Parts: sequence; C-alpha cells; structure tokens
Amino acid sequence: MSDAAAVLEAVEVGLEKKRSVPEKPPERLTARRDAAHATVVRVGDVAIGGGVPVVIAGPCSVESREQLLAAAQGVKAAGATLLRGGAYKPRTSPYDFQGLGLEALLILREVSERTGLPVVSEVMSTEDIEVVSDNVDMLQVGARNMQNFALLRRLGKVRRPVLLKRNPAATVKEWLLAAEYILAGGNDQVVLCERGIRSYDPELRNTFDIGGMVLAKTMTHLPVIADPSHATGRRDLVPAVSRAALAAGADGLIVEVHPHPDRALSDGAQSLNIEDFAAMMQDLPVTVG
Repeated sequence: MSDAAAVLEAVEVGLEKKRSVPEKPPERLTARRDAAHATVVRVGDVAIGGGVPVVIAGPCSVESREQLLAAAQGVKAAGATLLRGGAYKPRTSPYDFQGLGLEALLILREVSERTGLPVVSEVMSTEDIEVVSDNVDMLQVGARNMQNFALLRRLGKVRRPVLLKRNPAATVKEWLLAAEYILAGGNDQVVLCERGIRSYDPELRNTFDIGGMVLAKTMTHLPVIADPSHATGRRDLVPAVSRAALAAGADGLIVEVHPHPDRALSDGAQSLNIEDFAAMMQDLPVTVG
C-alpha cells in the first residue's frame, strides 16, 4: 500500500469512528438542575420569577404621548408593575400600522420616568438593539423572531433582560433552544412567554398552550409568563385565561390594555380597556406584585 493510500485509509477510519460515536451534547444552560433551581430576572426594581407573579400591561403600539400616559397611569393604579408598548411593530400586512419607531421609544422613556414603571418593548433586528436598549428596560423578542438566530446571538451580549415569546408553530424544546442562544452569549436574564400556538379554530387567534407552559416550567429554571391577549385574540377571554395561567404556575402575565380599544391602531379586539383591566386584576387568584 502506498503512503497516500495509507493516509486516505486512516482518514476514512477516523471519519467512520466519528460517525458511529456521537458527541455528547453540552449541558443546556436553560435546563433546570433540580426543583429549587430558579432564576429571578430583574427589570428595574421588579423581580420576575421570585414567587410573586408580576403583570406587564399597556397598549400593543405606542400611538401618542397622551394615549400611552393614560394607559400607563391606568394600569399602574390597577396593580401592574411593568409597562409594555410597541415602537417597532412586525405586521402581517406591509400596509398596517408599523409603529412610530424612535418617536415611540422617546415617549416610552418619558412616560416611564413620569410613572416609575419600567418599560418592555420589542426589538426586531440587530440594527435596532442599541437604540431600543437606550430607551427601555427589557427587550422583547416577538414570536416571529423567536428563531432569528443573529438577533438572539447579539442579545446574548446585551446587558438588558430579554422577554422571549414562543413562536406559534414552535415546540417547547425549540423555544428553550432559542433561549439557549441568548444564555450562551452570557446574558442569563431571560424570561419566556407563552402566547398561544397555531390551531385550526378560526374563532381564536391562537390556542393557549397551558400544558406547554407547565412543561416549560418543569424543564427550565427561567421564569415563564403568559400572554392571554395574543393567546386568544379576544378581550372577553383574557380574564379567564389569565386566571388559568396563574393557577397553573405562570410567573406573570403580559396583557394588552388601551384607553380606547375600539380606536386602537393595532390589536384592538384583544385589548382590555382600563376599567376592565382593573376589574380583572381584582379577580386574579393570587396576589400580584
């Protein structure tokens, strides 16, 4: 056998051994080690995952200073401790309202300073990370971007908490692996959000996967909250689904609230008005912080 033939044979043998003996995967950073292993994510002075459920509330989109301030004051008075509001909105149709962008971020920061509520808002691309981080307290990754791996990798380098929503077609394992990208980059301040999965029922925007939410809670040490607004698409179902989520162990809720839902530029059908939100908060099965 020539030297060249011997080298080729050795390479082939080595490749065959590598194919037949799979490498042991690294221990997942998202995995729960034991029942007591639980991460607390801090957004400003609010703790998510500390045993007391939190409520994030506010409009789907920031439409004006007056609209956001009215919503923020209303949800704070009702007991919410974090304010949500979209500046950049991913919409199915390119002709729908896409958000006010930087103007909305500046409004969010102003209203946050006036009310004392830390702010959660969505980041859609790597180019937006810096400007969003400069103006909000928690970066949201929407369901459409759950597997935007370039975005997730960059968020792993950011020193801001991240709210990671589940894609409506994603398995629980895929959802956790998406979070793994962020943790692997060094950012362990991640909250998972169950917001419904795609189903065949046209009466609902999505189907709230309460079993998937509970499964995620058993598999990961990260906090898991629920989004009853997107999970149903109907404001009349939001209170009942909120109660169910908290009864099943959710670490909190994120709820869409608008001063005038019928005039909302996005997601009005699933938004509660301030009065109905306050009534729902009084009827939740546990004390919220």
